[in-house]
Amino acid sequence: MRGLTFYVLRQTLLVMLSVCLIFSFAVWLIQALRLIDLIVNRGLSFVVFLHLAILILPRFINVVLPIAVFVAVLFVYNKLITESELVVMRAAGVSPMALARPALLTGIIGTLLLYSFSLYLLPAATRAFKDLQFEVRNRFASVLIQDGVFNTISDKMMVYVKSRDDAGELISLLVYDERQPDKPVTVFAERGAIANTPEGPRLLLVNGTRQQRDVASGRLSVLTFDKYTLELSALTDAPGTRDRQVDERRTSELVSGMGPNEEPDWRHAVLVELNMRLAGPLAALAMAALPVACLLTGEFNRRGQGRRVLMAVLGALGIELVDIALRNLAARSNIALPLVYTNLLLPFAASLWLMWREGVSRPRRRHVAVPAE
Repeated sequence: MRGLTFYVLRQTLLVMLSVCLIFSFAVWLIQALRLIDLIVNRGLSFVVFLHLAILILPRFINVVLPIAVFVAVLFVYNKLITESELVVMRAAGVSPMALARPALLTGIIGTLLLYSFSLYLLPAATRAFKDLQFEVRNRFASVLIQDGVFNTISDKMMVYVKSRDDAGELISLLVYDERQPDKPVTVFAERGAIANTPEGPRLLLVNGTRQQRDVASGRLSVLTFDKYTLELSALTDAPGTRDRQVDERRTSELVSGMGPNEEPDWRHAVLVELNMRLAGPLAALAMAALPVACLLTGEFNRRGQGRRVLMAVLGALGIELVDIALRNLAARSNIALPLVYTNLLLPFAASLWLMWREGVSRPRRRHVAVPAE
């Protein structure tokens, strides 16, 4: 019995891993391509781009893994039926619960992996991604400056760049600097570049003019220059720290954030996020039990299992759609939170009951007397 369990379990785990990697990589690649704009048009380094791309990967694995469990169990068990291996196992007296054991173990392994992502890895990756994104938006001046638009770096400076050359230099710049409200400055330059120095980013300008107007007297002074430097490090008005959202808080922080002194809206957001982290991984159990309940119960059909496979696919699709609807409803009302657990645990419990009933009723059918002709 252990040999049969290990034989089927090895196949389901291999397919689950393959499907999870393929689906996650495909979705990750599509999402990562959106970040290429940071390199091509905004001058961000490849290392920062790669860091951002890797940090979004756990989010896709967390979504894809339950689907991978379902696909793996459905594919392997349908293959075993098609090749008559399960027929032989049944004829040898193996009960439906014993046949379903590898699928359930696959679901348990998927659930444990999902809990590791949901409770620790995903919040940590989300927190690191948003921290780096915050750093990019508020510290990398080269990312802020885009071609052909008026870039408002802060409420005190605006920069317009006509284009960039192949070397990344800025062509035809217009800078409006209002850091001294009583003496605003307008700078025109033929070329420019962003330089990241230990003191902060700087805008280097070449061949241009600097016009400063005295608001009190209305006097305009003009200065022609070959080289000019603007400090950008103190321009951003963004705070040094930011408020973390509930999806990037550690699970321990969510538990401690349920105190009575917190605001009601915050307590509700924390309660929903905490329950989503606890309920989400249970989808792997439901997705593992549903296919075996459809394929292992009832009489064997030599014409194929197309209807049962379709039934399993529609059941999984229904569970996912209801789960999405209940999650959206839970964000507005706590009443939906128990329904989220019910939607995931009820198919699992129903599948176990169907296989148990099949195991109980089958011996009775096997010993039914056949009248002699």
